[in-house]
Amino acid sequence: MKRYQHGKVRFQWCDTCGTLILGEQCDRCGLPGREFEVSAPGDIRPCFGKGVDTVANLFLKHFGAAGIMRTRNIFLNKVPGEDRTDEIVLDGRIIAVMRFELVKNDFSLELKAEGAALLAKTARKGVVKAHRPSGHLKGKKLDGQDVIEVLGDFKTGDPVVVVMGNNVAAGEARVDSDRVKEGEKVIHMRDVGKADVHFTLATASWEDFVNVNKQHLRSLESSAVSDLRSYINNTKLPVTLSFSGGKDSLVTYGLMKKAIKKFDMMFVDTGLEFPETVEYVHRFARSRSEKLRVASAGNAFWEQVGAFGPPAKDFRWCCKVCKLGPLTTLIEDNYRQGTVTVEGNRALESFARSEIGFVERNPFVPNQTVLNPIRFWMAAEVWGYIWLEGLEYNPLYENDLERIGCYLCASCLGSEWKATKEMHPDLHANWERSLNEWGKQVGVSPEFVKYGFWRWKSLPPKMRLVAEELHMKVPQMRSDSMELRISKGASPCVAGGFSMEGVLTVPHKRDFSQVAEALKTIGDLKYSPEFEVAMVKTKDGTLKMFGGGHISAIAPTKAGAEVLFRAGAEAFLRGQLCTNCRICERNCKFGAITADGQLRVDEYRCRKCGKCADACVVAHYYDKLVSAGEGKPAYAGVK
Repeated sequence: MKRYQHGKVRFQWCDTCGTLILGEQCDRCGLPGREFEVSAPGDIRPCFGKGVDTVANLFLKHFGAAGIMRTRNIFLNKVPGEDRTDEIVLDGRIIAVMRFELVKNDFSLELKAEGAALLAKTARKGVVKAHRPSGHLKGKKLDGQDVIEVLGDFKTGDPVVVVMGNNVAAGEARVDSDRVKEGEKVIHMRDVGKADVHFTLATASWEDFVNVNKQHLRSLESSAVSDLRSYINNTKLPVTLSFSGGKDSLVTYGLMKKAIKKFDMMFVDTGLEFPETVEYVHRFARSRSEKLRVASAGNAFWEQVGAFGPPAKDFRWCCKVCKLGPLTTLIEDNYRQGTVTVEGNRALESFARSEIGFVERNPFVPNQTVLNPIRFWMAAEVWGYIWLEGLEYNPLYENDLERIGCYLCASCLGSEWKATKEMHPDLHANWERSLNEWGKQVGVSPEFVKYGFWRWKSLPPKMRLVAEELHMKVPQMRSDSMELRISKGASPCVAGGFSMEGVLTVPHKRDFSQVAEALKTIGDLKYSPEFEVAMVKTKDGTLKMFGGGHISAIAPTKAGAEVLFRAGAEAFLRGQLCTNCRICERNCKFGAITADGQLRVDEYRCRKCGKCADACVVAHYYDKLVSAGEGKPAYAGVK
């Protein structure tokens, strides 16, 4: 069972059958496969439909060879990047990394050493034969005098294969091909390996993939069905299935049909769904004679976007308006005593879901208990089960969309937004027009909208680098004054629990990592620097915080929620507005804090006593911010 992790993740490949092995051994051969590694978290997935075209066209463009891509099993593994970034797995080897570049609005290819070894024998262009220079090769730059021969044309920045006797290198051209024999440092060798790599390249279909892994998939099914039956047979509440139209909820449907006889399907129509999704959900339920209840948000998004502005990854007001609100109403109207809802949440989907359990309580939807039977499944296992059971999936997946949700979601990738323009130019144009109108109102440049900077209230490091590449001045989206808006005072949320939420705006003087350090003084911290999101667990509750200043506290009591919310707000203030006075450092009896330019907290020494916050001057701005009264905006003139 795979959880969200860092480093490398090991898999096995069957050279005879030409596909990924999910279990201990190949079901057809009866033998363990050859091990290979991909980058964590390792949510590897099949590449099919237009996804194959995307990969094959990149290899055809740069190397004039892509035939094998269409008759072999290709897998993609998502890794961090400015936008969509995937490791390409062929023959159980990472042959390249595919990146969607926001500035170019297109994919680029970064070749790996084993990919270079494969192409050295098949490429029709993009190949450089050279003398082997002395010394260590990786990272070295070839001079023109080292080049012997050039096969085909290429441009500056293109990936190239460098052949040097028994060695091959995945390189990047620093000049055009017609100038490669001139000058110095004309080819940068990024990754180097041996030329004699043995490739089996067995032809395989997705049916082969399923047959190789049938026993493993049935074992996953058996475990999930057993978990569902054990819980459901001991509850008197009605059982429902959350059916979004995505692959994960489709798998949960297949499992539910084997676990129990009767359940309702629930679909939240946010008003921002792809037309294909709405049609698919209704068609699927109708074709299987299932009872489908629809929670419709209608025009809620467009009625609220003028007041809130575009939703952002770190300010997802739309989820509450378009999803949680309608769903709460649907459950209150149809399941007065509550419901047990089965969902397709997976730990590998995101940092926020990395610790989900089988049974969860929805803190935002009263009377809903959530079961997560596929929480430890990988994407490859999800697709394997869909194909094994012959389940009809959303046709949008054939268009190379990794996730399917609201078409204008702030979490969608630039590559997906480009695909949306091709599929639905009218929907694309409507949202672009709305974004540009907002941009004019708040005084940002058209480029700010064009390249997707609107998706964050507080830009993460990767987007700041994109801004530098564009030579674009990023506007200061925060005010020089501080503002606290408590959107939800401590109020009942679930079965005796209370939640409190708000947005704290302060001058953005420091990286969000400094806020994460301050949060360590409250409880156990999980932090994602890429997405600027932090989650803190204490014995009394859970605190979530985003780089944009959104704070959410959940605790068993009203007083506990208020205390936890205050602690989170004070940590945000301390992290962003630290003056390096080092008072907190001197007040810590356990030597857990250093504040000599950068705030650092040793979580092993910290006793969570709160003395550092009590001693911090900027933390006490919280009292000024709430002085105007809970739920009302308050300002402190801090410059």
